[in-house]
Amino acid sequence: MKNHLSTKSNLNQVVERLTEIGLEVENVKSLNGSSDSFIICKIVKSQKHPNADKLKLCDVDIGKEDLVKVVCGAQNSRDGLFTVYAPPGAVIPKTKMKLKVVKIRGIESHGMLCSGYELNQSSDQEKIIELNKKEKNIGEKFFKNTEERVIDIAITPNRPDCLGVRGIARDLASSGLGQLKKQPSIKINQKFKSPIKVSIKKEKSQGCGIFGSVYIKNVQNKESPDWLKKKIISLGLKPISA
Repeated sequence: MKNHLSTKSNLNQVVERLTEIGLEVENVKSLNGSSDSFIICKIVKSQKHPNADKLKLCDVDIGKEDLVKVVCGAQNSRDGLFTVYAPPGAVIPKTKMKLKVVKIRGIESHGMLCSGYELNQSSDQEKIIELNKKEKNIGEKFFKNTEERVIDIAITPNRPDCLGVRGIARDLASSGLGQLKKQPSIKINQKFKSPIKVSIKKEKSQGCGIFGSVYIKNVQNKESPDWLKKKIISLGLKPISA
């Protein structure tokens, strides 16, 4: 929303105004849950669990005097890897599970090393997050923005203009709650002629004021960037590649 609307109003004021202009708010949820608990850590030592073939026993540096022992099932856990640690008591954003000290195959595990899926950061459930960090970052909070919220709005059939964030921001701006931000224009440099031929027949009282088309070729299927994956996940969808 902040990409489209410039406003000094807080979350409660935005939610109240949405209801006033006929956009019913069903719920407001935190994308990251109670995010202060998740910190940057370093795996000092990763070794095979003595009682399980597919588990690893990790000694983890979380920025305190003593290392923490964590049982981990991710195969990419290794010595020297910087990742995200969730201590006992933390609530996992994806599953809403509250962590506690548990024995896994006879060895106590104090917390969890997190995957991107568990933190609503990606669709990867098999690997723990790999961070490009340094020793000085150990113990820092992983989530820098703890105020990120997702607003679920019930859109009625007569308001298709509000099926996108831009339309909702326009309505809020029209109601006096801030100013709609201008979108930068994107110039497309055409390097080839489109093989699709389009002809427009003008008619009296026609409803379409403008028409445009674009032909795209050489599309490559690649992994989406993190910023796009986070937006898709926040909608309750799963970003995947074909």
